[in-house]
Amino acid sequence: MQIRTDLALEQKEMHRNLPKGISSEEVKVGDALITKITVKNEQGAKALGKPIGIYTTIEVPPFSDNLRDDELIKTVADELYTLLPKKGDVLVVGLGNRNITPDALGPKAAEGILATRHISDEIRRVAGIEDIRTVSVIAPGVLGQTGIEVFNLLRGIVDEIKPTCVIAIDALASRYLKRLGCTVQMCDSGIEPGAGVGNARHEISEKTLGVKVIAVGVPTVTDAATLVYDLTGKNFDGAKPDGRQMIITPREVDLLITRAAGLIADAVNKALHPTTEQNIITELLA
Repeated sequence: MQIRTDLALEQKEMHRNLPKGISSEEVKVGDALITKITVKNEQGAKALGKPIGIYTTIEVPPFSDNLRDDELIKTVADELYTLLPKKGDVLVVGLGNRNITPDALGPKAAEGILATRHISDEIRRVAGIEDIRTVSVIAPGVLGQTGIEVFNLLRGIVDEIKPTCVIAIDALASRYLKRLGCTVQMCDSGIEPGAGVGNARHEISEKTLGVKVIAVGVPTVTDAATLVYDLTGKNFDGAKPDGRQMIITPREVDLLITRAAGLIADAVNKALHPTTEQNIITELLA
């Protein structure tokens, strides 16, 4: 039975003892439980099924139950800031299909992220925002909409604007229902879009793009066959009628996506522009 999940934390939980080449630490910050898993070498990568890198998981109360939470935004922003290069341009990419609600996290988050690459030095000086970072934002859609692999689009953009870092935002898959809509994962090893639901696309990482790629995501779906196996300990063909893969998502997924996208956007803005007041970012977005 193949257990489908995008979360490094859930991959780690499948091991009774922590495999060699992997370290893990937990810390509680307010209502958030932060678990930081470091895959140190190829031995650890093979054991966990994840590339070498740092994987930070933040478990919080459900997004659908809460309005804007400034403390949580700061917690997510602080963790993201530790992964970011401290200087240089950044490209933020909202991955996913905005027309399919559980997959719309990336495009919706991109709408709330401040793009500044078009702001000239003179305007920055006059407006008093000289310290604001140069950021580009794109929501490239999916292969079925454009006929072009997202990786190919990103490679062209990266070659043209030459950012020091790419932040890729995407909806994820979780093994457990309890983590849907109440977990944020970020890592510095890139992302393989669709891998958690068996529809893996071309890897987006430093190895393939030539620049650091930080992936940020929230689990919004779980695989039905994986869920049934976890509940019963058995494979169940009914979870795949006619051989089709079934995906489960929360009933309130539309609200979940809206609030999770807002949280991610605010946290990314805060991490990229840590010295800029929120009201200035809000005015520039308007």
